Amino acid sequence: MALPKEKARYTFADYLTWDENERIEIIGGEAFLMAAPSSKHQEISMEISRQLANFLVGKPCRVYPAPFNVRLFEKDGDAPEDVDTVVEPDISVICDRSKIDARGCKGAPDLIVEILSPSSLRNDRLVKLRLYQRAGVREYWIADPENKTVQVFLLNSNGILYLHEDYGQEDVAKVNVLDGCFIELDKVFSE
Repeated sequence: MALPKEKARYTFADYLTWDENERIEIIGGEAFLMAAPSSKHQEISMEISRQLANFLVGKPCRVYPAPFNVRLFEKDGDAPEDVDTVVEPDISVICDRSKIDARGCKGAPDLIVEILSPSSLRNDRLVKLRLYQRAGVREYWIADPENKTVQVFLLNSNGILYLHEDYGQEDVAKVNVLDGCFIELDKVFSE
């Protein structure tokens, strides 16, 4: 839900002044209030994060579950008032440690997972897909609790995120950006 426009353009500088307990994203200068996730959403997020974290022990990549700020288009030297896009993916995997700072991630994560909820369907499937594509996210997963599926999008050489694979509850999903990593979806959608 878009917040009332008190300003023509919100930035990361505004974001830093807001209550930490509120979940708000800024996309292209417009602020959006995020609903609290359901218990099912959190169970799915925890299980995917757990499997990723277990795989990444001793490896350079890191997994960050929400809340975790990702400033997709921030460049070196940008001030907070220059950054007009801050998102909070459900799960982010970042392999370039130079992108991680005290405030989250500066630039595109290698993998982003979004878990659908009734209020986020359009946003995750359209708005964020285009946003992550433009930012250069290499792999984007959309987990659907209702249908117990995961759609995997990969960034091709033309900079387009295309549907690479559609997995069901009984499948083992390959994480393409992490060589040798697989997610057991029967554990993700265990109920």
